[in-house]
Amino acid sequence: MKTWKQKLLRVVVVVALLFVAILVSCLEGVDYRPYFREPFYVETVARLKDRSATNALQRGELAAGFGRALLTPTLNAAVDDPTQGRFRALPLAGFGNRKGRPATGVHDDLYVKAVALRVGARLGIMVGVDALIIPTEVTALVAARLKQESGLERAQIYLSATHTHCSLGGWGEGIVAERFSGGYQAGVRNWMADRMVIAVRAAIADLKPASFGHGSFPAPEFVKNRLVGALGNVDTEFSFALLKQRDGRLAVLGSYAAHATVLSGSVMEFSADYPGCWARAVEEVTGGTAVFLAGAVGSHGPVPIEQGFKGAEKMGQALAQKLVAQIPSVTMTESVNFGLLGLEVDLPSLNTRVADGIRLRPWLAAKLLPVSRGSYLQIFRLNDSLWISTPCDFSGELGLGIKASLRYRGFSTAITSFNGDYIGYVIPSRYYHLEGYESRTMSFFGPNVPDYLDELMCALAAEMVSK
Repeated sequence: MKTWKQKLLRVVVVVALLFVAILVSCLEGVDYRPYFREPFYVETVARLKDRSATNALQRGELAAGFGRALLTPTLNAAVDDPTQGRFRALPLAGFGNRKGRPATGVHDDLYVKAVALRVGARLGIMVGVDALIIPTEVTALVAARLKQESGLERAQIYLSATHTHCSLGGWGEGIVAERFSGGYQAGVRNWMADRMVIAVRAAIADLKPASFGHGSFPAPEFVKNRLVGALGNVDTEFSFALLKQRDGRLAVLGSYAAHATVLSGSVMEFSADYPGCWARAVEEVTGGTAVFLAGAVGSHGPVPIEQGFKGAEKMGQALAQKLVAQIPSVTMTESVNFGLLGLEVDLPSLNTRVADGIRLRPWLAAKLLPVSRGSYLQIFRLNDSLWISTPCDFSGELGLGIKASLRYRGFSTAITSFNGDYIGYVIPSRYYHLEGYESRTMSFFGPNVPDYLDELMCALAAEMVSK
């Protein structure tokens, strides 16, 4: 009996030691080291200084061009033909509770829309896609083709998605990506990239003398702080820019911080949610092109008049009515100061947490979450209007501080998300220790990234406004 007990004890001890060894090899403490002492920061700041040394505004007469391409896929095809957007079945991206089930149909069409801007020899493109995000791999395909076709550099291509949770899935690989976008289908990336290139190509071909104006209006009734409610702040501003060709054709760029989640995970049809409804309503009134770029939607949710498709329609139309009412009072000018600046951003190691202060070791986290250690920030300037792009669900609370500091210097600012990469949610550091989806599950790179990106964005903006 004693021998049996001793053997059992030995087994228990060995199992316990193995368990401890596994924990030690797989887990470690969260990295709280000051980011400004780390190599990734030093190298990124040095890169910014190099970019700044060669950056200059282009002053002159504006030309603008508009393009679009249908992104809606054809379902129930006999065989997959991604070159034509034909698929036997395709999941929706956005909600994990769909469990990768295929879409059942199309409620309203999805689009890629592009606005080309040229002043002198400087050309920039702003692209809005009816998609959850623009995957990194799609961005790489688009950038390579536009470089070959038009000589465009990455800094000249300003990307954003509407963040509808009812658009194309199937573009992501890995456990996390496939949870939200369904099973991977390689052809989806090619279809998205092709549509984006076509829209940009059409916008460049359409370049004509044009005028520019911009504005904003408050829309507090349609947005809330979904992370901490009344304890937090809310960016209620709807920002817009107008581009009007001399023949009268108009394009409207619009940005707002409410998540495009009026439609829930129970919806199984393709739809652009309220941003698509907004775009259709603006286009019906103006006869032009309306491009929606998701704002700083991190921690910001919609407050629709009602739920479902009716709610999306009513919210989109109400925002469109507010915008259209602003158009007659906007001052337009053909003479523009145009600047653009892009920055490759190095990131810290992954901080994928299993508990508040405990993370998976970065090598293991990278197996589950195959994201790059590098990302991108970007800024376009048109006169006293700045558009800043971010590679994430950037928090509207963080955006408020940046916008206020630039407003003090005489500039209006729109901060947009999903610029062709995705590094998770970036929310104020004071929320890092909360349990929850935004603060725990989707905070990929640790507690210091909000302050880090905030510093870089302010530095980019300061460089642009000092010219």
